[in-house]
Amino acid sequence: MKEALLIIFAYCIGSIPTAVWVSKYYFGIDIREYGSGNAGATNTFRVLGSKWGTLVMVIDVLKGLAAVKLALLLPYYIENDLALTNFQIGLGMAAVLGHIFPIWAQFKGGKGVATLFGLVIGISPWTALCCSGIFLLVLYLTRFVSLSSILASIAFPIFILVIFNVDNHAYRVFAIVVALLVILTHQKNISRLLKGSESKVPILKYRDRKRKMKS
Repeated sequence: MKEALLIIFAYCIGSIPTAVWVSKYYFGIDIREYGSGNAGATNTFRVLGSKWGTLVMVIDVLKGLAAVKLALLLPYYIENDLALTNFQIGLGMAAVLGHIFPIWAQFKGGKGVATLFGLVIGISPWTALCCSGIFLLVLYLTRFVSLSSILASIAFPIFILVIFNVDNHAYRVFAIVVALLVILTHQKNISRLLKGSESKVPILKYRDRKRKMKS
């Protein structure tokens, strides 16, 4: 019963529609009516700028991290590492589902990548660090958040299954599911990337201005 209540609570945490509330409170608009129509950090970057996009991203990451830490409220999981990881996965995925289908925003949310990242930070910080390195490198080279997210998510199961060789079958399956979920929720982005019509985020304007000046 306690586990079920915590999973529901994790879903409610994930359901906090950061981008929607920020856009409505500070700008009087619904972010879902602009840009890609997505209530996530990437669309916030595009529509409201890097300051607000960063704020939304950080809060969405913290939602996933907070959800997995709920497991520490139950003494049994603190004493059992395998059970702790498995329960944290369940809590984290509940938060991700909440982000994608938020009860506080008509079940129309974001794609869950930032919240997934918070989940991974809470369970496996070193893996999160490696994946974030890939994300940042691809973002620096391309300025496509979607492509960065997709490649980082594909790298996730590679780190878990091959490089770190994590001995937890549930976590291995979870890593593969994460990669598939990110690819699935980015189908439109993949189509736009292939067509060359995907929007870039305005977070590296200084670098681009320098390149234009040199040219």
